[in-house]
Amino acid sequence: MSTPTHDPHSAEANPAHPAPADMDEPPAGGSFTRYLLRKLGGAATSMILVIVLGFFAFRMLPGDPVLKIAKERPMSPAQIAELRSQYGLDKPVIVQFWDYLVGIVTGDLGESYVYRKSVSALIGEYLGPTLLLTATAAVIAIALGLWLGQISAWRRNSLFDKLASSTSLIFWSVPTFWLGLILLMIFGGTLQWLPTGGMITPGLDPWSPAGMIDVVEHLILPVVSLVAVVYAQFLMVMRASLLEEMNEDYLTTARAKGLTEDEVRRRHAVPNALLPTVTVVFLHIGGLIAGAVTVEAVFSWPGLGKLTFEAIRGPDLPLLQGTFVVFSAIIIVMNLAADIVYRFLDPRVRRA
Repeated sequence: MSTPTHDPHSAEANPAHPAPADMDEPPAGGSFTRYLLRKLGGAATSMILVIVLGFFAFRMLPGDPVLKIAKERPMSPAQIAELRSQYGLDKPVIVQFWDYLVGIVTGDLGESYVYRKSVSALIGEYLGPTLLLTATAAVIAIALGLWLGQISAWRRNSLFDKLASSTSLIFWSVPTFWLGLILLMIFGGTLQWLPTGGMITPGLDPWSPAGMIDVVEHLILPVVSLVAVVYAQFLMVMRASLLEEMNEDYLTTARAKGLTEDEVRRRHAVPNALLPTVTVVFLHIGGLIAGAVTVEAVFSWPGLGKLTFEAIRGPDLPLLQGTFVVFSAIIIVMNLAADIVYRFLDPRVRRA
């Protein structure tokens, strides 16, 4: 019976050289709570900067909202002064800023100069159509971009790859509002296949079968305008990520086990290539909502984008500040979600 040998260089015998840590586990002190708190702190800092910028930047816009209201109907100087006092515009800027901060904390974003309604109520009313538009566009753009991206990478330098990549880059470089106008003139004006604006034909119940079909018809052109510009970003990121994975040794091992090329791509290459794509997806979901401003203005879609566009024409300061904070908060939340999800997907981030 042989006696066990003692390795002087083992981790047990030599505490000065501990065994290497498991890459799948976070290091000591690198807990998820600490990571989450750090990211929440960064998000809170960004939100504070947004709130400050949203107040002072809009005060620099040309035009006086009170004088514009006075032009719409005859008003005496005393009435103009009373209206300015009613909106709080006669107070010092620092006092207005304090009222603005208190309103954000309490959920009171003020009253719209144009609509004469609570800004919070207006945002709640117009948020639904924006979410419908952007969610539909996001699902289609993500699915289309990732699918075309993986096929382009797997068939790199083929005719399909060249056509898909060049077409996506062309759409990527096109301004969203310009593409929307072209689609509007062709399919809404010349061919008259689709509605030219709005969300539903007046008089229809949106929850009836006919109303739902009508909403889908109104949705087609604005969704296509958003998807055509956005899907290219997902395609190019997915293509580049998958091309990096295609030379890895584990794919050669998978082929040696007898897997088909389709199985190698779906079961091994694509899941690993999705890691960097996750961040892009979350970032651009927030960007889609912000980018809906021009599309909603072009197609008269009754969402936050159209509301923002009308507020700029005022300028309707409380409404501008409210929509700006909401758009920015959505983007910040999406960035935070991307950081959290990516940490769970990639062990290298868990050790960072």
